[in-house]
Amino acid sequence: MTHAALATRVADAAALLREQAPRVLDGFLALSAAFESSDLDPHSRETVILAVARRSQCHLCVDMHEAKLAALGPAPSPERLDAVEKFTLQVLASSGAVSDAELAAFEAAGHTRKNALEVVLGIGAYTLSTFANRMTRAA
Repeated sequence: MTHAALATRVADAAALLREQAPRVLDGFLALSAAFESSDLDPHSRETVILAVARRSQCHLCVDMHEAKLAALGPAPSPERLDAVEKFTLQVLASSGAVSDAELAAFEAAGHTRKNALEVVLGIGAYTLSTFANRMTRAA
């Protein structure tokens, strides 16, 4: 898919949400901005988003964030990204009630408790986005 085609799909999705539920779009944009300003590095943020998008089966988000992750280039530490993806999926599967061992493994990969909560912020933002995209049929 070309960059232009993807940009059109994203713009169309935003327009649908703006038309049908502007407060939902505003909420997502605020949450997304907060997540983007978190201490998680860009590769980790995209990894969180992709884990949520894949789990939610939001094809628009998967396409967009795979492209964003690819544009970032190689990750400085693939092992750290693996830990982010695994932890994100554990948070989703447990509704946030990760075990002490799971939290310790995330921290052992070089992340902090603050980062763990920032993962929750990303999950919240992109659960909103992916669910809304699917409901408006933008996905």
